[in-house]
Amino acid sequence: MKLQVNTTLALYSVLEFAAAPERHIPAAEIAEKYDVSPHHLAKVLAELARAGIVESVRGVGGGYRFTANARRLTMMDVIQLFEDSTPANRHDGAPPTPVDQALDTVLAEIDQIARATFSSITIATMLRLVARGKR
Repeated sequence: MKLQVNTTLALYSVLEFAAAPERHIPAAEIAEKYDVSPHHLAKVLAELARAGIVESVRGVGGGYRFTANARRLTMMDVIQLFEDSTPANRHDGAPPTPVDQALDTVLAEIDQIARATFSSITIATMLRLVARGKR
């Protein structure tokens, strides 16, 4: 499973916010840290806000703040906001060959395993993995 840029930005952002849930973090700070367009990031953050994962606070000292439960929110919860989970049609209208069908079966199984794995990893677990990597 290859994640789109928006999905990756969402995961980075959620981890930044969850690491400091009491703090309002400006979008520009995250955009600068990950070298992305603030405008592009704003669209991702708006989707996270609509999902109730973060809240937006305007004005001086404003920014975004994590509002979800890091022990319950999974990576898949974030990923499914940005990824299309329908299987891709790799056959361009041509009838699939037996090899195509076998490959489709294997790829579907791999996607299913990836979804199950992402569903089992919480944001709290990811924060511990990030902290471990800093040591």
